Parts: sequence; structure tokens; C-alpha cells
Amino acid sequence: MKFLGLEISRAGASVPAQARVEPPVLAAAAEAETSGTATPQPWITEIGWGGGPKLSAKLPRVTPQRGEQHGTIFACCNNIAGDLSKVPLKLWQRQSDGQEVRVREHPANYLLNVEASPGVPAKIMRFALVYAWALRGNGYAFGPRDGGGELEMIELVDQDGCTPLRAGRDRFYDFTDGAGDLRRVASRSMVHLRYMALDGWTGRSPLQVAAETVGLAFAAQESAVRSVSGAHAKAFMKMGDSYEDDEARRRNARRLKEHLSNPNSDGVPVLGPDDDIKSLDLTAADQELLQSRKFDREQLAAIYRMPPSKLQMLEYGVKANGEQQAIDYLTDCLFHWSGLAEQTMAMAVLTRREREAEFFLRHDFDALLQPTIKERNEALHKAVGGPIMTPDEARKKIGLPKVEGGDKLNPAPNMTRDDSAGKADKKGKEE
Repeated sequence: MKFLGLEISRAGASVPAQARVEPPVLAAAAEAETSGTATPQPWITEIGWGGGPKLSAKLPRVTPQRGEQHGTIFACCNNIAGDLSKVPLKLWQRQSDGQEVRVREHPANYLLNVEASPGVPAKIMRFALVYAWALRGNGYAFGPRDGGGELEMIELVDQDGCTPLRAGRDRFYDFTDGAGDLRRVASRSMVHLRYMALDGWTGRSPLQVAAETVGLAFAAQESAVRSVSGAHAKAFMKMGDSYEDDEARRRNARRLKEHLSNPNSDGVPVLGPDDDIKSLDLTAADQELLQSRKFDREQLAAIYRMPPSKLQMLEYGVKANGEQQAIDYLTDCLFHWSGLAEQTMAMAVLTRREREAEFFLRHDFDALLQPTIKERNEALHKAVGGPIMTPDEARKKIGLPKVEGGDKLNPAPNMTRDDSAGKADKKGKEE
């Protein structure tokens, strides 16, 4: 019954329920993957590694933690970080005439070579910063300044807990400092080493770029671990049903298994009419494939520009050419990494006015090419007699005090002949 357009019914009357119409289920919605801790989406596992090509589902995931577990990757990162941190990182200034002069009265000298932050030696800071940079593609350190603009310290931060932010062309960083305070600072107060940053800011790890090759190396290592641990199946047995009871079947299975696992057995098991054994040992082709996985070492070394001799691959050289290998390591590997580190650290350690005045940082690699005593003395003898340096300068290099007259350059060898005596003798004969 309707009254003024309204439906009026008795209180006890029942209203028929309308059938619920479900929306159609689409195939795409049914197949959509959920994201969570059990089945996370790829973007969750790739946090900190940026985008990139998707790896095969059968390859292990390439992460910095997984990379450290591979001996070759650890050796490459350890060599680069160790050699860059064990040499002094000096501050220089290039003058108008092109001469380079060492700058000693600057806070950066102390922070980069003595104590980076309260209680943290500079070498530890530089090692950790470069190690994270080589492994992850990014290395972060906090460099605050006082009210006068002087650099106070260079403090390492949690490499996983530092988040770069972008606002136009400006960059900011969220992190927790050594005092446990949350901070957001501009790029001017951060030392941010980044590798292969195609946009100038977003660093990429060499492992991330060559993810397929690195994934193959991880898969080969995991296969070797399973083989050594005995987690793989060596063979399988197919047993018939012609047994009196289950106990007889289990007894025969134990007999065959003990025969196969006994190293002193003759290798000829006795089988029933319906029994069969299939060996799962590696075939010749499989063994050749695993042998070729030695190629992983060369590939990983090439990713980091690391000479094979530095990774104890001695089949590529002998001790006789060790000096040349050291030179190749310096020019091909360390100069590549040190040049990027020097300029990036200078952006945070030096002010713009100091950089415009041609202040710059440089690693002193002379410590890596230490000569023998004989080679050192011969080189200094030639330099003093050349003449290139004064005797006092040569004595200073080997820790000896100055001597009288040692501040003057020796004359060239072809200018030391005294012709006065010959002239006197000739004049006497003529008389």
C-alpha cells in the first residue's frame, strides 16, 4: 500500500530479500599476485638497488649481503677499500704557475688521515665508506660544519638506513646519526660516493648491472655447497613388489644403500629381478660445465677491473713480473676508483671557494710501490748526481740529517772537469 508516494506496510509483514548480485570475476584479477612477507613483490626485494632487468626465476637473487659471501667479490671489494685506505689522502693546491703545493693547515687533513669522528680512526672510516661503495654502489658519511663553516667530522652512517630524497635539483638525505638522532640534511653535508650514476646521483652496484653473470656465479657456488654438504641425491633405487612383507623390503633397501655408500665395496650390487638402480653422478658433460664455472672468477674480477694476480690467480703470471703486475693494478684498477672517490669527497670536504682556488685531494700511492734499499739508494744517487735534487733533499727522504753544503745542487757530470791543472802543466813544458 502506498500513501503520498511512500510504501506503507504492517510491522509484522515480511519483505522479500533481494538476491545479491556478485560482480564478475576477471581472469586478470584472479591471477593477480599478492604482496607480503611470504610472496613479496619484486620492488620490495629491490629496495636500495633501484630498477633493472628481471632475472631468471632459477637464478639466486643478487644482494649486497649475498655478494659478500662470494670469495671473489669480497676479495675485490676488500682489495679496493684496503688499498685506498692504507695510503694517505693528501690535500694539495695547484698554483697559477702550475706547481702543486701540499696544504697542511686544513681540517680535512686531520679528518681524512688521523681521526674522522670521535673515537673512529680515519682509515676505518675510509675503508668502510669505500667498501660499501664498491659493494653497493653507494657509500654514505655525514660531514657537519660549525657556525664558521669549518668541517667538524666525517661520521659513518648506517648504509641501509640512509634514504636519499629529491626536491627538484636539490638532494636531501634522511638517516640516523651517531648520537641516535634522526636527521635530514642537504647534500652539502653528506659524503655520498656513488658508482655508475647515470643521472649523477643514483649509484648502481657493479653486481646489480651485471646481475645475470653474478647470479650464475652464485648458482654455481650454491651447487658446490650442496655437493660438499651431501644434500644432493647420488642415486635412486627402484624396488619391486615381490617381497613377503614390508620388513623384507626395508631390509633389502638398507642392504643396497649400504653397498652404494660403502667406499670399500666392489661396486657390483646384487639386485632382484624387479630391482633397479639409477646413478645420479655427474656425466662428463656436466663435469665440463662445472669446470667452466671457473670462468666466474675472471668475470667477477673484470667487473671490478681487478687484475687476476691480486686474486691469487697465479696461472696468469709469475713472480718475475710481479712489479709489472703491481703497476697494472695501480693504473688499471686503483686509479679508476681513486679518481672517482677523490672528486666526490672533495665536493663535501672542500668549500666551493676552495675548489675554485684549485684545492684538490689525491691519494699518495708511493706507499704501494716501496723499493728495496738498493733500488732506493741507486735512485737517490742518480737524482743527486743528475742533478735533480740536493743532497739534503735526498738525505731527508731516508731520515738522515742535513750536512754542510747539502743545500746546493751538484753540477752536471760534464761540467765537473777542471782544466786549470792541464793548462799549468802545458805552460811549464813550453818554458
